[in-house]
Amino acid sequence: MSTATQPDTAQAADRPTSRAGVIGLGMIGGGVAVSLARRGRVPAVFDIRPDAADGLAGVPAPLGSPADVARASDVVLVAVVDAEQARTVLTGDDGVLAGAHPGLVVVLLSTVAVPVVHELAELCARYDVALLDCGVTPGDKAAENGMVAILGGDPAVVERARPVLADFAKEVVHCGPLGAGMATKIARNVITYGCWRAVQEAAELASAAGVDPATLVTVIDTADPDGATLLSWLRMRIGGAEAHRALVPQVVRLQDKDLAAAQDLAEHLGVELPLVGVARAHGEQTLAIPATEGVR
Repeated sequence: MSTATQPDTAQAADRPTSRAGVIGLGMIGGGVAVSLARRGRVPAVFDIRPDAADGLAGVPAPLGSPADVARASDVVLVAVVDAEQARTVLTGDDGVLAGAHPGLVVVLLSTVAVPVVHELAELCARYDVALLDCGVTPGDKAAENGMVAILGGDPAVVERARPVLADFAKEVVHCGPLGAGMATKIARNVITYGCWRAVQEAAELASAAGVDPATLVTVIDTADPDGATLLSWLRMRIGGAEAHRALVPQVVRLQDKDLAAAQDLAEHLGVELPLVGVARAHGEQTLAIPATEGVR
């Protein structure tokens, strides 16, 4: 058999032998399990659906319970829908903690509130189990080793889990202490959904003016194919360059002028643009200009 049909096999012998488990075989968990199997780290898995592993390349049939997965694993990846499911998976009669052994690492892939991360970590600590919060994105790349793992937790625990994480993620980013990974993922989601709202308002405005929204897409894709504009101001602000500070008065004026034009057009066409209104009313906050600086 050619090496092309055995990706990463040559590297498998050099990998640490941490055993991996995956609980929840939906789009993300199932994809993670496939990626792990592709790298030679075939995971123990569980899902409430007995046939959940059917069609997942290289992934074995689910074990009988989360506790069974914990017994067979050194790192357990939990990819369920919400906080309540995560609690049940961890603390149920046949949950992860019922089958846990000292030194087990639980990696929470589900997006939950940060206080829930600390709550679950405290529960795990009672069993000498460490928990990492790990936001992941983009979910549709889970089966292609194509996600970013966005981690919070103790650095030593991150390093213990890293070989498993690297087998499904193209990048492992340790954001800080417990909760930092989840906070970063939540912040990223704010950008995603906020942009969707901005795009919807823009599309409604263009459509009301007689412009096909597809034309708007063409203009945006052609002018900024890599989407660099989205983060350009934040990058400049983080850099703290003099050029950024020098641009502030000009950008404030342009922002207000352009948003005013959008509001005028929207009023004429009878289109509501609430996000535009907030952005303009809080213009200096939109640009993250410190109140002590203002606009000179």
